[in-house]
This record gives sequence, C-alpha cells and structure tokens, in this order.
Amino acid sequence: MLGINDPGIYLGYLFSILGLIACIVYGILNWNKGRETDIEEIQKDLEWESKDELTKGEI
Repeated sequence: MLGINDPGIYLGYLFSILGLIACIVYGILNWNKGRETDIEEIQKDLEWESKDELTKGEI
C-alpha cells in the first residue's frame, strides 16, 4: 500500500497524527488557564517587582 513495506512507517505516521490531535485538544482545554485572577496574588507580585533591583535598572 502506497509503496511503503515497513509497518513501522505507518506507526510513525499514526503516532504523529495522534500527537497532533492530543496537542490540539490540550490547547483547547487549557486555553485561558494559568492566568492570575486573584487580586492578592497580583498585588504581591507587583510589590515584589517594585523591590527587585534588576527591574529598577540598577545592575
């Protein structure tokens, strides 16, 4: 079939297509997750950044 005699080639194609589908499903399910929405967490990060020496330009 299609001039390919080795079943390993078919498995390679199959796994690459399954991997593509798995990545697409994972991306759709986790599209907007991971963003900080807690006000206290955002405030802590802003305070930490204001105390950080590298963000002030003092190297």
